[in-house]
Amino acid sequence: MLAGAAAAAAGSVLVSGCSGGGGPSAADSAISLERRMREGAVRDSGRLLERYDATAAVHPDLAGRLAPLRAAVAAHAEALALTTPKAGPTRPRTASPSGSPSPSPSPSAPAGGRAEVPEKPAEALSALADAERSLSEARTIALAGAPGELARMLASVAACGAVHAYLLTSNPGAAS
Repeated sequence: MLAGAAAAAAGSVLVSGCSGGGGPSAADSAISLERRMREGAVRDSGRLLERYDATAAVHPDLAGRLAPLRAAVAAHAEALALTTPKAGPTRPRTASPSGSPSPSPSPSAPAGGRAEVPEKPAEALSALADAERSLSEARTIALAGAPGELARMLASVAACGAVHAYLLTSNPGAAS
């Protein structure tokens, strides 16, 4: 009876040892998911940077107000691009690759940059705030499927985007 149990245990070890070698491990899948999510987040941040640049180019008087917010978006892209184990480095891009679909939801990005920036400064700020808000919401939704550390980073970046949306639509110096 003991010999039979030992043989059965040995057989199950051999079977399980053979069946697990062909597919990716759970750890590799998690790294792959995290890498794809990071790359999508970096692309989305790059599109948002393009919107900031286009808005500042069309409305140079807003450039000073936009500069600290744009700098924060660039810092987010750099932080999101940090390497993960076995993932290799990803670099933040300020321009989106043509024809590359984003695996994560993206804000409504301008197709041609300046053509999408409204002529009136207040409307341009509102459009930029909408892009920030949209990306913030997309990142909040992405939290559900993100691995731990990336989820924490996405939550922080989403919260910052919500603050940017508020700052872009607030009227500094106006009496309440």
